[in-house]
Amino acid sequence: MLTLPATSQAQEETDAAQLSAQEIVAAMQPGWNLGNTLDAMCCSPGADETAWGNPRVDDTFFDDIKAEGFNSVRIPVSWGTRTGPAPDYTIEPATMDRVQEIVDYALDADLYVMINTHHDSWQWIEHIAEPEQHDAVMAQYTATWTQIADTFKDYPQELMFEPVNEVGFGGWGPGTDRDHELIAELNSSFHEIVRASGGDNPDRLLVLPTIRTGSDPGDMDALAAEIEALDDPMLAATTHNYGFFPFSANLAGYPSYNEEVQSFLEEDFQRQVDTFVSQGIPVIIGEYSLHDNYENRVERGEALKFFEHFGYLARTSGITTMWWDNGRHYDRYKREWRDQEQFDYISTAWTTRSGTASSDNVFVDASEKIQDQSVTLNLNGLEFSKLKYGNTTLQAGRDYTLDGATLTIKAKLLKLILDDREIGTSGQLKIYFSDGMPWKLNFVNSEDVVIEDATGTNAGLTIPAAFNGDKLSMMESVYADGTPAGSIDWTTFPGFWEDYRPDYENGTILLTKPYLDSLKDGEQAFLTFHFWSGQTLEYTVTRDGSVVTGVA
Repeated sequence: MLTLPATSQAQEETDAAQLSAQEIVAAMQPGWNLGNTLDAMCCSPGADETAWGNPRVDDTFFDDIKAEGFNSVRIPVSWGTRTGPAPDYTIEPATMDRVQEIVDYALDADLYVMINTHHDSWQWIEHIAEPEQHDAVMAQYTATWTQIADTFKDYPQELMFEPVNEVGFGGWGPGTDRDHELIAELNSSFHEIVRASGGDNPDRLLVLPTIRTGSDPGDMDALAAEIEALDDPMLAATTHNYGFFPFSANLAGYPSYNEEVQSFLEEDFQRQVDTFVSQGIPVIIGEYSLHDNYENRVERGEALKFFEHFGYLARTSGITTMWWDNGRHYDRYKREWRDQEQFDYISTAWTTRSGTASSDNVFVDASEKIQDQSVTLNLNGLEFSKLKYGNTTLQAGRDYTLDGATLTIKAKLLKLILDDREIGTSGQLKIYFSDGMPWKLNFVNSEDVVIEDATGTNAGLTIPAAFNGDKLSMMESVYADGTPAGSIDWTTFPGFWEDYRPDYENGTILLTKPYLDSLKDGEQAFLTFHFWSGQTLEYTVTRDGSVVTGVA
């Protein structure tokens, strides 16, 4: 449970027309990212906002985003390939005009707007760490923000600036003292440029990032010290959040949104409250989601639990969040959500909680007599309301029982749901709570998974697999001495999708080239496949040069 600071009674008087930093950030919740659009200009001189698969933004687009319930939009912009040479580093007028046009569209839709320098971070800004390039980087950085600040200096307070995105200086993990010095130099230079540029910029909200926009305690402490030294009430802090990495990417044995993963997120929010919010510094999580391609990595129900919990923590902490969307969530051609249910969980969490359960899939052995099946409800402060099968509201006692948080579905009902016992077919119940989204509970006829021997090359080994209704949860891979076998040397559980991936339609498990190339030549790797039903299967793989052999 988050512990919020007491509200300070001593606040400086401000112009009634000028919202405070805290008021602006609160009004921005919830937010959304126009990802893979103006940032897509990064990677070639000819690339425009359509380069990564999204359409051009028109004058009605943000009206639709606003209608979905969002109050702010972050517009990532990559400027480097549209910038001329030293010493002027002039941004192409057409590019500046287009950024300005899109910002105008968003403001006209009654959205708060945040713009930044985005992929510039890894393309040229991070080279500030190289002594021979430091001055040139700072010259370009100064010129870039001088032009942006001047262009937008008369814009209303609903527009804000973020100096840089996820900038690092040669690696990931907690920042070093030198890292903190460099990000402080970028932040303070940006602050000085904007504040001296006139118009409404002296009072504009500026959103300062940590190193790599992470939430490591030391990195947040360093940013808090920067903000204190700048002594400016119109500053906010920004971090990004993609969940507990082993869960978010499904590796290292974390396929479930279990208590440890939940605690990580709770502690992360609490640290931001303690470091920033309690000191009067508002926080914007400028990007949040799960790891890229999480739809293929993370089991659906477990991902929904994350988004539900994330929204609750944001709401109860007073931290504003901006969902990262590069086009994979909101179909910008059709103007609709690609996964409406996922968005419903996210948007519902803006105002209330939703109940969930220990699983969204219950695998019932089709070769055995159907018996009662139980799941544990995660009530999340709510009450159980009802259980429905289709349009039929089921009866307690006859169809199910509820003992505390344990919901037991009677065998008689399951016989109706799984009547034909055909492998893979399923029936669905919906669990309703006193508020929020109903939880979908799928019952699946399954039998033991069967995998077969296989031969191939290090380009990829395709293992024949009869899944029989079951689904793969994770894979363990070790050598005979118990050390990790695979492309990640710190865990015995390689990465779902990068190292192995199931194909349920074609009945195979692929061991990928990166995984196979990482195996020791001629040494057996012992694999254990874990399935969501609880079944495990052993398998061995040996790479001999480019030839790979798998034995069940």
